[in-house]
Amino acid sequence: MSDSHADEIDHIVPYEDETEIRGHKEKPRNLIAYWLLGLCNNYAYVIMLSAAHDILSEDFQGNSTKPTPSPIVNNNSRDCNPVSTGAILLADVLPSLAMKLTMPFLLTHVRLRVLIVIALSSASFLLVSFSTAQWQAFLGVVFAAISGGLGEVTFLQYSSKYDKNVVSTWSSGTGGSGLFGALSFAALTTAGLSARKTVLLMLVVPALMAITFFFVLDHAKPRIKARDNSDTEPLMEESQSGVKEHTPAISMRSKCRMLPRMARFIIPLGLVYLFEYFINQGVFELIYFKDIWLDHHSQYRWLQVDYQLGVFLSRSSVNLFRINAIWLLALLQFVNVILLTTEAVFLYIPSIWIVFTIVFWEGLLAGAAYVNTFYRVAHETIPQEKAFAMGITSLAGSVGVSTAGSLAVPFHQYLCSLPLINRISK
Repeated sequence: MSDSHADEIDHIVPYEDETEIRGHKEKPRNLIAYWLLGLCNNYAYVIMLSAAHDILSEDFQGNSTKPTPSPIVNNNSRDCNPVSTGAILLADVLPSLAMKLTMPFLLTHVRLRVLIVIALSSASFLLVSFSTAQWQAFLGVVFAAISGGLGEVTFLQYSSKYDKNVVSTWSSGTGGSGLFGALSFAALTTAGLSARKTVLLMLVVPALMAITFFFVLDHAKPRIKARDNSDTEPLMEESQSGVKEHTPAISMRSKCRMLPRMARFIIPLGLVYLFEYFINQGVFELIYFKDIWLDHHSQYRWLQVDYQLGVFLSRSSVNLFRINAIWLLALLQFVNVILLTTEAVFLYIPSIWIVFTIVFWEGLLAGAAYVNTFYRVAHETIPQEKAFAMGITSLAGSVGVSTAGSLAVPFHQYLCSLPLINRISK
């Protein structure tokens, strides 16, 4: 990459004029690049959640993937890990939350941010693959969380440099990471590859991110069409006196004043995340159908794939139809919480295919909430505030997910202490 390009990506600087939208068509390479960045950024996060049931049942001394006996298990009890997969969720989201709380307020070097994201993602795969103790595996999950959180806030802020359509391709890419990540893990482990070796293979993902950001994404400052049809760059505004002057960067005080206005995006999106991740990491592992073609581990993995398929499809849908009522999506997701939580307690659903259908619908709601929220932020926020608005809205997900993890751990312990209920039919 040339020095001129390197200088241009040192800082995240939003556009300063509405003309970025009018008369400017985003380059296909940038749309493709943002899809790939979304895919790569969330991949480690998805792999860690897909592998959560395996990580927690791992006998690190013998490198076995057979479940270890739970101290709360007896002959009439449920098939439970000693620790909830919500613990993996917390390790996977709390560091990300810290990144999202701080990074939107800071404008740091983008190249440095991206290099850190790539390094941490690589380290996460290596640590989980070669861990000899559970704390090392958890440290790998933490690295994946920091990588994903830093990457999301960085790339969303940097998207303010481009047309808002990169938000839709980014969102589709993040949905793709969920689908392809969960699917690749489930398929490779089902084919006989160990969970450790499967995670190690995922090192190709941070390598793809590096190639995409530094060589595929166009970092040159876009030129836009002015009223006289000449090419100009949106670096300065013209005052009433006719003298061009720089628009000052948004201040910390202005950022704090924006927070109440951003609540209409943050709160409903955060609730959707809370509900969906309570299901995924608090309930999935407790819904178990005996004597079918999938064992307990495989059921958990394929439920993750099913959910991620719904997410991918809906995150790719914003250019076909848009949903403004994010609150409605949160309400519908809460209905899913009720359905699947009562199923985990009473085991009343007669077929796993009904559960697959509900989980697919859950994924559709989750993806729709994400893509429509960020598309609205990109469309309804003035250019000077867009970078901060995109970054701070991403905080909603981490807050919702961390709350879900905190609730999932005690719920797991409580439910696993209850006697096993036999289904009416299998």
